[in-house]
Amino acid sequence: MDPTARTEKKKRSANRRHGILCLLFLALAGCATSGTGTPYRDPNMDFGLIQTIAVMPFSNYSRDNIAGDRVRDVFITLLQGTGAVYVVPPGEVARGINRIGIPNPASPTAEEITRFSGVVKADTVITGTVREYGEVRSGTSSANLISLSLQMMEAQTGKVVWSASSTKGGVSTSDRLLGGGGEPMNKVTEIAIDDLLDKMFRETSRPDKKSPGKSGKSGKK
Repeated sequence: MDPTARTEKKKRSANRRHGILCLLFLALAGCATSGTGTPYRDPNMDFGLIQTIAVMPFSNYSRDNIAGDRVRDVFITLLQGTGAVYVVPPGEVARGINRIGIPNPASPTAEEITRFSGVVKADTVITGTVREYGEVRSGTSSANLISLSLQMMEAQTGKVVWSASSTKGGVSTSDRLLGGGGEPMNKVTEIAIDDLLDKMFRETSRPDKKSPGKSGKSGKK
């Protein structure tokens, strides 16, 4: 066989092996999740005016019956830790919910948000949805995973002015190849919430271009 032909054949064979290895790596890596989604931000809302936030009970669609309460507690603690806003204590939130008579506080209507905000003196209200929480398996490996989304509603109108989601954890390539078990559930939860807080403060601190004479805060005239 011609030396040039043999060289080309070797190159094609090496390229095929490289392609197979790349596909295998992507398949394994795909088991570990780091989804973020695209945050929504109302350009007409003046987030600089927000001083007080109330956090409602979270919806929970995971297999863990108390995941919503656990994740909400971690979120409140980390949000308070930023020192950027005052977070209404959960006890006051519960009293406000009872006083207004909100039947589903995890998914309040716009009218309920405005009435509730007046009672607890909040500038915005945050609701959350835990979609996944707990252990997931891939083959013989397992790891913890969380999928969480948040919405922020403006007090005066009850409309959504910011929303974002985050999915963290899952079985990584190293877990599959080396047999690791991933991060503990509390650590995965903190990572996801830190990601959401980064998005919240990054998005809400971004300057807007407003026309002269237009009110910065949504719902004001």
